[in-house]
Amino acid sequence: MSDITEFYSLAHICISLIGGILLLAIWYNIRKRFKQFLEEDDSQKRIDKGLLYLSLALFIWVFSGTWIYLGNLLSFDTTIIFDVGYSFFSVLNTLALLLALFYFDFAPRFLYKNRKNTIVLTILIIAVSTVTFFLIQGYKDNPVVNGIRISGIPDLILSCFLMYLLIVSFYKTFMNRGLKLVAIISVLAFLLMLVSQMPDVFVVMDDILYGHLIKIIAKTTFISIFLVLATSWVIQLALTPKPSEMTIKFMDWSLVKMTIPSKEIYDKTIDFGSKTTQYKNLLKFAVKRKYEIGDGQYLLVNSGGEIKSQTYLSRIIENINSILQLESISQLERKDLFTFMGQGKYRLRVIPENISIDETLLEEFNKTC
Repeated sequence: MSDITEFYSLAHICISLIGGILLLAIWYNIRKRFKQFLEEDDSQKRIDKGLLYLSLALFIWVFSGTWIYLGNLLSFDTTIIFDVGYSFFSVLNTLALLLALFYFDFAPRFLYKNRKNTIVLTILIIAVSTVTFFLIQGYKDNPVVNGIRISGIPDLILSCFLMYLLIVSFYKTFMNRGLKLVAIISVLAFLLMLVSQMPDVFVVMDDILYGHLIKIIAKTTFISIFLVLATSWVIQLALTPKPSEMTIKFMDWSLVKMTIPSKEIYDKTIDFGSKTTQYKNLLKFAVKRKYEIGDGQYLLVNSGGEIKSQTYLSRIIENINSILQLESISQLERKDLFTFMGQGKYRLRVIPENISIDETLLEEFNKTC
């Protein structure tokens, strides 16, 4: 084992270990400080589990790096046992990243729309790893054909697909949180990760020094992106208003008065004007929340529910932000006003005691509904 390879292996292990510990520490702190809010909203549990799987992926990198280092150090890197271990850690790492993306709201929809899709992708990952393993054994004596390492092709194709998922998920997530520069850097980091795998297939690109340098830079940036993601979520949680601090008063048709101190909204009157659909939908949530009990406080938001699409919820928030002309840091998000309870069920987060509805307005509303 050359000095460069040994340095890369040890650096890979240490960087992944530190990154995994930091990410796990942030996750634990989030669980401790925001426990009540996380348990209130199922959509937050998704993000919570996503961070846990990302930290798991980093720890798998530690184990795989240790395995590779020991294989080179003890000279069993050409044995079938080494290949089995390498394939095993490769599968685990890909699965951990895939499961993390399953909990991203901005991941491609086919990942979390149906759990069967995740199962299919899991089987695909295992199949690709198995094919790679047999190609390594089959081409042991002559691994390179016309400058291409045959055994690396299936893994490279899978990596292209995984990087596509990571790019889409992280770019949309950071753009949604107003971190445009981080979104661009995340795309570059994932592309660099893909480039770092090219020498494993195309031998002409194989340069020990620059190859390992690119891998170190890519993985360090990769881990940094994970940490920024976790930190931005902490900030997002801290800025999320508490249900008890919000008040909402329905004064007349299209007129609502709101107070949300954490968003610097104090007794602001919102005139929905001609946007009566958004106003009625918000009033429906308020009536359910104030006068119903238990499961009766939610509305079903899907094609067969009282509200046909989640788009209508987003429009309520967009209209409020537009009418109040809020600064970017004070703008409301859907999770600020609505709690996702799972299975298409949403509930207004404002506590019943802080909801006021004009009696005449309520009578008119009950007649029309």
